[in-house]
Amino acid sequence: MSIIVNLDVMMAKRKISLNELSERIDITPANLSILKTGKAKAIRFSTLEAICKELDCQPGDILEFVDDDLF
Repeated sequence: MSIIVNLDVMMAKRKISLNELSERIDITPANLSILKTGKAKAIRFSTLEAICKELDCQPGDILEFVDDDLF
């Protein structure tokens, strides 16, 4: 079971840089980068809410479940 983080896709669609988004949602660029690269083990709902609000998207646009057993 894997959760895929598509934050980079949404950021590209909205034409927003990592530094710009980090400033707007008040999170360090380093922490946002960890999330963007899929290396994060967890995300706070408040952070997810801020990202969705700023990118005008739904949590499902950022997080995707992929069943590894199917491959």
